[in-house]
Amino acid sequence: MAQQVSTGAMPGWHRVETLAVQAHARYASNADGHVADYIPGLAAADPELFGLAVGEIDGSVHGAGSCETLFSIQSISKAFVYAMVCDAVGHGVIKDRVGVNNTGLSFNSVIAVELNNGHPMNPMVNAGAIATTALVPGATPAEQWEVIRTGMSRFAGRQLELDGEIYHSEMRTNQRNRAIAQLLESYGRIDIDPSDAVDTYTRQCSLRVSARDLAVMGATLADGGVNPVTGERVVSDQVCRDTLAVLASTGMYERSGEWLFEIGLPAKSGVSGGIVAIAPGKGAIGTFSPLLDSAGNSVRGQLATAYLSRALGLNIFASAPAHHSSAPAARKDAV
Repeated sequence: MAQQVSTGAMPGWHRVETLAVQAHARYASNADGHVADYIPGLAAADPELFGLAVGEIDGSVHGAGSCETLFSIQSISKAFVYAMVCDAVGHGVIKDRVGVNNTGLSFNSVIAVELNNGHPMNPMVNAGAIATTALVPGATPAEQWEVIRTGMSRFAGRQLELDGEIYHSEMRTNQRNRAIAQLLESYGRIDIDPSDAVDTYTRQCSLRVSARDLAVMGATLADGGVNPVTGERVVSDQVCRDTLAVLASTGMYERSGEWLFEIGLPAKSGVSGGIVAIAPGKGAIGTFSPLLDSAGNSVRGQLATAYLSRALGLNIFASAPAHHSSAPAARKDAV
């Protein structure tokens, strides 16, 4: 049976615009958290930066604060590369090779791979993301990289560029990812040179985006794979369902359960300070603030997203009693 869709709609344009500005003002002074310092290129980020954007499926984008500031996309890239690979190789292949279950451990855990007989478990941790990147179509690493760069640009609706400084900084400090890739190769989970897989993965994490870009990219997943700004189909609607399901269960790492409980949206974070959260059929929220909590998630971004999720009625688990004018009518098939 074909999947039926009924998701509701965003409030009016002015209401969304007002709430985006209010969310930014509400949390701009929050100074909790710390800037990621294990990657030298990220340690220099300005902790005062804070931007957010709300993208609607009609193409409207509402921004506040540093919403046009560019930063490296980092782990948020995992969601969109996963969608592209799903579109290319199919639901079953990537489910078997990479998996869809939360590890309950940190995003760069080696133990998680060993405990599961070499299975990455899901595409949102580093092991699963490297295994996913290894499946990107292309006969050479250069071809795979171009597929990723082009595909991510289609999600954003503009040409994305590599942040060379961040890329080189990460390549000098990514020994753990190289070890994970070699471990995956030893278990037969990747079929290409593990060094090439890590290099391409590091490049995808180093693409420069803004909070506005994240809102448009997320809105593309919310709109069944059609970019609401350009009108271009990027991936299929089934791929969007698969991607959002994985994000709901694993997108915020070991905090994914807490995130769903409090905010109720499929989402993905990155250690540069970005978060994208998607409301299917409605739109997406993109935020950027480099101050992170202990799990590597932006503090201001989480607070602002939680506020907007409630104020805009985006929580996918939220409901309210229907207002009936009279008692329910008897069922016709009642005995």
